[in-house]
Amino acid sequence: MKRVLPWAAVVLLFAVAAAAFARRSHREMLDFEVYRVAGARAAAAEPLYRVEDGHWQFKYLPAFALAIAPLAQLPPVAARGAWFFLSVGLLVLLVNRSLALMPGRRKRAAFLVWVIVLAMGKFYVREVGLGQSNLLLAVLVLAAVACWRSRREVAAGALLAAATIVKPYAILFLPYLVARRKWRGVASFTAVVLAALILPAARYGWSGNLGQLQGWWSVVTLSTAPNLAGQDNVSIAGMYAAWMGIGPAAGWLSALTGLALVLACAWAILRGSRLDSPDYLDAALLLFVIPLLSPQGWDYVLLVSTPAVMLLVDRNEEFRPFVRGMLVVSLALAALTFWDVLGREPYRALMMSRAITVGALFQVALVIQLRARGAA
Repeated sequence: MKRVLPWAAVVLLFAVAAAAFARRSHREMLDFEVYRVAGARAAAAEPLYRVEDGHWQFKYLPAFALAIAPLAQLPPVAARGAWFFLSVGLLVLLVNRSLALMPGRRKRAAFLVWVIVLAMGKFYVREVGLGQSNLLLAVLVLAAVACWRSRREVAAGALLAAATIVKPYAILFLPYLVARRKWRGVASFTAVVLAALILPAARYGWSGNLGQLQGWWSVVTLSTAPNLAGQDNVSIAGMYAAWMGIGPAAGWLSALTGLALVLACAWAILRGSRLDSPDYLDAALLLFVIPLLSPQGWDYVLLVSTPAVMLLVDRNEEFRPFVRGMLVVSLALAALTFWDVLGREPYRALMMSRAITVGALFQVALVIQLRARGAA
């Protein structure tokens, strides 16, 4: 019976997802439409990065467009449906792997799953509804953790490189591999990323590929500043931009805070290096800091913190009662605030206060504490 119930829940999830897709998501997967158009352009060797696309510019590496190209050959509704149900499957894998790979789990699986669904549900729904690829990023990183467990270091490095092709800010894992002296992983990571950078030349030619890479860099750098002041931006840079306005002072404070966060993570990882199996904690920590460090960190990207949040809930007895209470408040603040409940203006005021970012930084600090103490 215990095995039947989880499978029944998965079947129910896919049934609800099918109903949701039939009603709305086949028309609303706006981010996937960006991927689909880029895939079609890559298949035809057309320019990927175009000013006329406006807000919906493709901001990923050319190799990702090539990876999407086969899907883009399907009729639009079929392509959206395939990506939608792939995303639902990845969501199930993310929660399942976060639970299964956690070392020394202390609480019941059902309790952790229900809490994580409540804490992250809003982000999951938004991710799937937009047709984004953050679920794929997180699942690839957890697959790398599983490879480390079985001492397949080369495969782990390749999976982290694949995550970087999906979302370039996963490059954060390369210095981690170097710091942990996982040299075979460094080699496979580097080889896969270099291959991904070169591969589009088969479609565009050498000079054309260089032009596409230059276009990617221009789009990423030029589109950052306008997005910082958006209400849904939860990055550190977005936090200071909301508080102080976009300018040099906010930029310097963002850089210093980001550097301090990276150094704190490095300190915790090195201090807790005596652990036999630190990989889950390390991956959970680095995934969590990604939306905070990336200037393009929209609130739903916090779904990649699923392993870290699950770890905090499982280890909450490690903290004093006051800290546990603050953890609950920070999770509830991020998960249970909806604009259609609060109203548009109160919701905007809450988001522009960057309370979500402050709460996320608090949670990251707790994960750093667990990692430094070796609470595995």
